[in-house]
Amino acid sequence: MSITFAPLFPIYVLATAFTLTSLLVIYSAISSQRGWGLRATAFSLLLLSLTNPIWTDEEREPVKNIVSVLVDKSQSQLLQNRENQTDSTLSKLEDQLEKFDNIEVKVREFKNEKTGSPSSDLFSLLNDEISDIPSNRLAGTIVITDGQVHDIPQDIQTLGLKSPLHALVTGNENEFDIRIEIKQAPRFAIVDETQELTYQIYVDGKPISEVEREFEVEMKLNGEFVSTEFANADQSASAFIDIPRRGKNLVELSVKPIEGEVSTTNNIAFADIEGIRQNLKVLLVSGAPHSGERAWRNLLKSDTSIDLVHFTILRPPDRNDGTPIDELSLIAFPTRELFIEKIDEFDLIIFDRYQRLGVLSILYYDNIARYVEEGGALLVAAGPEFAGIQSIATTPLAPVLPAFPTGNVEQVGFYPRISETGQRHPVSRDLQGGNVEPPAWGRWFRSIEVSDVRGNNVLNGPNGNPLLLLNREGEGRVAMLLSDHGWLWSRGFEGGGPHVSLYRRIAHWLMKEPLLEEEALFAETNGNEIQITRQTMEENTPTVTIVSPSGKQEILEMVPSQTGRFELNREFAENGLYQISDGDFTALAHVGALNAPEFKASVSTTDLLLPTVEETKGIVARVMKNGAVALPQIVPVRQLPNRTSERMYLRTSNETVLKGITQIPLLSGLLGLAAILFVLSSTWYREGR
Repeated sequence: MSITFAPLFPIYVLATAFTLTSLLVIYSAISSQRGWGLRATAFSLLLLSLTNPIWTDEEREPVKNIVSVLVDKSQSQLLQNRENQTDSTLSKLEDQLEKFDNIEVKVREFKNEKTGSPSSDLFSLLNDEISDIPSNRLAGTIVITDGQVHDIPQDIQTLGLKSPLHALVTGNENEFDIRIEIKQAPRFAIVDETQELTYQIYVDGKPISEVEREFEVEMKLNGEFVSTEFANADQSASAFIDIPRRGKNLVELSVKPIEGEVSTTNNIAFADIEGIRQNLKVLLVSGAPHSGERAWRNLLKSDTSIDLVHFTILRPPDRNDGTPIDELSLIAFPTRELFIEKIDEFDLIIFDRYQRLGVLSILYYDNIARYVEEGGALLVAAGPEFAGIQSIATTPLAPVLPAFPTGNVEQVGFYPRISETGQRHPVSRDLQGGNVEPPAWGRWFRSIEVSDVRGNNVLNGPNGNPLLLLNREGEGRVAMLLSDHGWLWSRGFEGGGPHVSLYRRIAHWLMKEPLLEEEALFAETNGNEIQITRQTMEENTPTVTIVSPSGKQEILEMVPSQTGRFELNREFAENGLYQISDGDFTALAHVGALNAPEFKASVSTTDLLLPTVEETKGIVARVMKNGAVALPQIVPVRQLPNRTSERMYLRTSNETVLKGITQIPLLSGLLGLAAILFVLSSTWYREGR
């Protein structure tokens, strides 16, 4: 209850009235006038009524103090018996807090659900939690965790926490664990070059003297065993490995588990190394200058990963037209150097409208055929010359070519069409504009007729004749484009066409780009989801078998997404390396972050949280005592005493919430008027005697 004032006039009016009244009362008192005391009382009541005194009665209700309980449900809490310990601890804690009428409990669980790098971010959650609670009402925060927290602040004061923070730690005091961490690994590596990885083995929870000091480390690459290394605990060690292919390469280092350790998940460490090739070397030999030559050159020059060597035969050596020697080519064609000494350095050889003109000897053609069979790549961009008597099909190169010319050249306008086989082949499958009739691109006007076709015909020319042939020969690959009019698309004739996509895909398929393989199995991860893709030239694909990190097998059907492509998306709860196989191909996918904080240290500990908790006058205590869950005593207090290790103090307060207000004016209305009239009447009565 209280009395407040709400003046009816400005303060300067009241001050003037008070001054005049005071002078009048003082004068009456000095002159000893009859009834001056009653007159002073009447004037005082009149002045007091002008200040409008109000009697206020507030109805308030006490509010409960809040205790925030944060429960760690991260994956490390699933180890051994920690989950049961956590549930039992929470139940007993709630029972103890229910005994206090002035305490309200708020329970919130937190998990390491980050897809990028799972970790136990306790203090991020704590910051969010206390931001919604008035600081005077927060009696304390109690955390149930295994002690492995990854976002401990350097200064707890940054959270603005004014109440105790207590930690109840699950797990056993005598736990130990062996773990391996990759300290340094290249993110990118050049294919076929040796790379160094630095790793270290840690022993948590026990002195090294109580376990063996030297450990056997097994190294795998993309699921295949590579070697066995030996390393000492708590000492940095190195491993060396050759990256065999472009794209993703998964390096796995594992140390054999020891009986009794907390977790075997962190006995394996992974490094994801992206294999890149040094600049690809391409040899482009043009038989004569023509419009299509520039299309090939521009495409290859625009790719920064390609080193292009380009020669155009302007004048064959058997041509005798009297041209002065000093006006001939500025550089001789280094045939021996290119086709004998350095041929194996090239990733791709392109013959663009090339014909047998005596520049290359028969031996060189034979060497090119050997180059293909041993893993090289050859592209023949054929023009009319391929159908003539000087065609390269009449050389020792013929055994590796996917077709033989009939000698007929079709000179008619036609739309290149994706063949039935091409609808499934990744080189031509989804070329823009090719899935309508007629195709939404311009026409070509010349094609070379062939016979004895081998390999895959992915594009058709006039009358359904082959236009683009792709074939594997030995360890190498050969492509044959049976027209020299692809440049019409680059010039925008009749709307142009996807010449860049087509030419680039042909070149990359020849150079064994994994994404362009006809038969392939891929697996990519997005968070906890694995995206499985199967490319095939068959109409159906077999089921895939997925082996989880724990060894559990699951057989799943794949769903067609487009012609020649099947997909499957599936979420998995278990973190680690998954093996996906369809019988012919195997792919690997890792769910969860590689070497995430949550999967590193697994031994429960009180050491990490102790310094921070002590700053708030809280305690850190293990919940397991003599094989059972036992909690420290909870004591609510007004003023926090010195910290002890046996009691969890909670800071309580007398906070209330306003429910209602009753206000009564004291000198206004009939009551105030009656009091003033009574005093004035008494004054007149006294003066009248």
